[in-house]
Amino acid sequence: MNTNPTTNKFVAVLNKKIETGKLMNALGHMAAGLGSYIQDKDAMRFDSYIDKDDGEHRNISDNPFIILSADNSNQIRTFRNALKENNIPFTDFTNTMTVGTFAEQKQRTSETPELELEYYGICLFGDKNQLSELTKKFSLWR
Repeated sequence: MNTNPTTNKFVAVLNKKIETGKLMNALGHMAAGLGSYIQDKDAMRFDSYIDKDDGEHRNISDNPFIILSADNSNQIRTFRNALKENNIPFTDFTNTMTVGTFAEQKQRTSETPELELEYYGICLFGDKNQLSELTKKFSLWR
């Protein structure tokens, strides 16, 4: 078990204009995708938690996972561009990634200009201090 303080965190910024069920689906997809995208698995600090009855609860990160709220899709788009400029790994989810098969969703996404995408959310992982600075304009999800 690593007892050192954490230096990284996960962050999700969700579009508060999207209904909760759709956001939870988007968050699941983004978190799963981000987990496969990050190369430094040690930094993600996945560990098992053992309960009193020796039950193992696997692959829970020691790092915090903060959920923030964006006012709209454009706010997420601007944030996404800042993440790209700072080389911070992220995954995002848009309106074209719902309804129909994954093949239909990919086709719909490929036919939609980026400026017409409605962002449901974005999920990222990195240094606590850097991410805190970049996310200070967002408020905690309520």
